[in-house]
Amino acid sequence: MLELKNIKKSYTLANYTQLALNDISLKFRKNEFVAVLGQSGSGKTTLLNIIGGLDHYDSGDLIINNKSTKKFKDTDWDAYRNNCIGFIFQSYNLISHINILANVELGMTLSGVSKKERRQKAIEVLKKVGLENHINKKPNQLSGGQMQRVAIARALVNNPDIILADEPTGALDSKTSVQIMELIKEIAKDKLVIMVTHNSELAHDYANRIIELKDGNIISDTNKLEKQNNNKTYAIKKTAMSFLTALSLSFNNIKTKKGRTLLTAFASSIGIIGISIILSLSNGFDMQIDQFEKDTLSSFPITISRQTTEMSPEDMMSMTPDKSDSYIDEEVIYPYDTASSMLIHKNVFTDDYLNYINNINPDYTIGVSYLRTMSLNMLIKNDDKINYVNNLSLSSLPKELKESEETFLESAYDLLKGSYPKDKAEIVVAVNEKNRLEKNILEALGIDTSKEEISFDELIGKEIKIILNDDFYKNNNNYFVPNMNYDEMYDEGITLKIVGIVRGKEDNMLAQIVNAMSMSQGAGNILYSNELAEYIIEQNKDSLIVKAQQDLDYNILTGEKFTENYTKDDMLAYLGAKDIPYIINIYPVDFEAKENIISYLNDYNKDKSDEDKIVYTDLADTFSTLSSNIMDAIGWVLIAFSGISLIVSSIMIGIITYISVLERTKEIGILRSLGARKKDVSRVFNAETFIIGLASGLIGIIIARLLLFPINAILKDLTNLDNVAVMNPIHTLILITVAIILTLIGGLIPAVIASRKNPVEALRTE
Repeated sequence: MLELKNIKKSYTLANYTQLALNDISLKFRKNEFVAVLGQSGSGKTTLLNIIGGLDHYDSGDLIINNKSTKKFKDTDWDAYRNNCIGFIFQSYNLISHINILANVELGMTLSGVSKKERRQKAIEVLKKVGLENHINKKPNQLSGGQMQRVAIARALVNNPDIILADEPTGALDSKTSVQIMELIKEIAKDKLVIMVTHNSELAHDYANRIIELKDGNIISDTNKLEKQNNNKTYAIKKTAMSFLTALSLSFNNIKTKKGRTLLTAFASSIGIIGISIILSLSNGFDMQIDQFEKDTLSSFPITISRQTTEMSPEDMMSMTPDKSDSYIDEEVIYPYDTASSMLIHKNVFTDDYLNYINNINPDYTIGVSYLRTMSLNMLIKNDDKINYVNNLSLSSLPKELKESEETFLESAYDLLKGSYPKDKAEIVVAVNEKNRLEKNILEALGIDTSKEEISFDELIGKEIKIILNDDFYKNNNNYFVPNMNYDEMYDEGITLKIVGIVRGKEDNMLAQIVNAMSMSQGAGNILYSNELAEYIIEQNKDSLIVKAQQDLDYNILTGEKFTENYTKDDMLAYLGAKDIPYIINIYPVDFEAKENIISYLNDYNKDKSDEDKIVYTDLADTFSTLSSNIMDAIGWVLIAFSGISLIVSSIMIGIITYISVLERTKEIGILRSLGARKKDVSRVFNAETFIIGLASGLIGIIIARLLLFPINAILKDLTNLDNVAVMNPIHTLILITVAIILTLIGGLIPAVIASRKNPVEALRTE
């Protein structure tokens, strides 16, 4: 069953070598009670440790069930201790922070026995040693004899082949010693029991074989076995401690140090608190910005211009002056072409593309406005005097792609006086939020602007005449000039009548943006329908001046040659020859609709060359990205500062875990004696840091959550914004995970140190 062949073991300290075992050869029976006697330093404890796999021989061989252990790896020795060996120690070596039932079960948890089965076995063996009524007590609640009985129960519960007892009665009184020896003698009927003792009397009273050692040599063996007839095959199940078992051990240990654990977790949580608050503020501000964008920026159109400058948000940020290189000392000038430094793209608006725009899903857009370079030939009659007006700002309202009960004008503007237009000949005056209107518009309409206030009634009913090309221009030797006979033209013109005064609805940016995109000055405007513009173009496209211009290579009004910057097409657009706009503005219903519109516009560009692509500008996205980038940059800077405290806390966790390793050194030895692998020991301390990390993360989140209430109250007073700081659940989970990971990293080195501790030395630690 068990055989030692020529075992040698020595220990070297500095320049001195101590021979502990000198060529020991022994054979043991399957069931016998062997007592090993000898003075201190004779080698008996070393012999016991080598048999138990806690220590390893220098030479020779330890044979278990006909299996040599020369090539055993650490995991083989661990499995051997767990399955084949049961240790009974003089100092009991129970884990103080778990109850006696858990102490007895511990060896079985390492061999993978189910919870139900190991509980049943543990209770049975505790009954055998007379402790069934004490299973929930901690070791420090028991007497010395009771603790030794627990140690015996733990040694027996895995049904090992060999029981190793190291001075099992050394710490007990004589009466209790007899009880323990009787119990061990009973065990020896079915198992091999090897007991190390100084007490020769106990050995002779109970053991049926006595081996005496002196200076590492066997000097006597009362029942020597010469030949073994054991054909038992060697098969030992590998051990493995589950993470849940490691958690349970660590949690019970932590409960004995609640104050220190809470302080450690709180200190570790400081960084989590800081980052959590920063992320909450960043998240809240992002939500505020998103809401602002939905309320305001959603009104920003997608702009498509015949000539556009492609610029990313990063390019926009780079336009901010950099003090580090804004000024130089050299007395030189560097030529610089701003235009050449920008990427200019020319969009060609074909009839096909304009039809494509008109076919946008009408559910996605409020309307599409066209800024045209077409000249509106306007006459206004005041006090029987007719004047030509060339500085009057008229803006075309967006073209609505679907019929609805409420027009664009009605949805974006409040009617202050009069009525909304009912046909293309009716127009309205739009004032700004302070009821302001540009002086040049009022003066052109014949209103006295020296007055501080002007009644709405003075504007309603005013008429503007639009003169078509054939009435406005006359041929003069292949040049066309304006007809100066205004009286003659006035009656032939298209009459536009102001029927109402409107103002952009409060908190609605759409009306203001329509005016801004129409190149107004922001202090009011005159609005007319897109249908009127289309009608004028339809009338003018076959006019004499247009036909003449189509055949000429110079400007028919000025005689100047066309250039790259001003082409014949530009002149024809000015004369209304084609309904090709200079700028197209598409107004989305909301942000989601905007994404659908962008996808629609991108589809047009598929498989087209860069030159033929139509490039658009999404101002809302540009502003949104810019503001988001700024908030992210600020957030990351603040997180970096808070992250320093996380690094410090990680170092602190490493120190605390190392202290725990020192405090639990004996527990490490106990676990190794029960067959725990090195990785199992490491797992115990990783479990401890996991618990601390989880606690620090939860404490940090809870405290941060509580701090958000006063923070939001302060921000409410400062910004008038409700609930600025909002904690994102995803951020919460990430921060808890980060806390756990950092504490695991901090405790990694101490955990490795713990796993490498010599089990024999660890068991000697008090």
